[in-house]
Amino acid sequence: MLKYAVFNKPFEVLCQFTDEMGRKTLKDYIKVPGIYSVGRLDYDSEGLLLLTNDVAMNHRISNPKNKVEKTYLAQVEGIPTPEQLAKLKSGVLIEGYKTLPSKVRAIQEPKLWERSRPIRFRKSIPTSWLELTIREGKNRQVRKMTAAVGLPCLRLVRVAIGPLKLEGLPPGKYKEIIKPAI
Repeated sequence: MLKYAVFNKPFEVLCQFTDEMGRKTLKDYIKVPGIYSVGRLDYDSEGLLLLTNDVAMNHRISNPKNKVEKTYLAQVEGIPTPEQLAKLKSGVLIEGYKTLPSKVRAIQEPKLWERSRPIRFRKSIPTSWLELTIREGKNRQVRKMTAAVGLPCLRLVRVAIGPLKLEGLPPGKYKEIIKPAI
């Protein structure tokens, strides 16, 4: 039987079920046997993670050819200029690879949960928030994109994968869902 669950991955949790170093993993939160994460979120990123045993869906979402949109909220160091936003929208060169164009806009600070470890604070450097939607998922892509345009990422939260939204799911909690239309 195919199973699907959405999980709000907390900060400093690995997107795997084992870790030789004793760090928190999905097994500390997910009690549905036989499901695995579709893609990953970095140890220091938070937010929406889809888990399933549906191999075809995993491939459909993970394969960059399918261009499934993933939306993130990024707290960045500095105030974005129109030029920086334009660069993010048109695609950024990172490690010899130009990213696909993205959707990006500056937003007001979102209402999010407290993180287990606060973001570093510098009195002389303001921070701001961006909403970024990408259609690929290279390793640490959003962080590398914002850094490449001079806006280092301080906090990153994935809030959507295609039509799936994080809305109302507290950090560290999951819920089983019916097969999403992705």
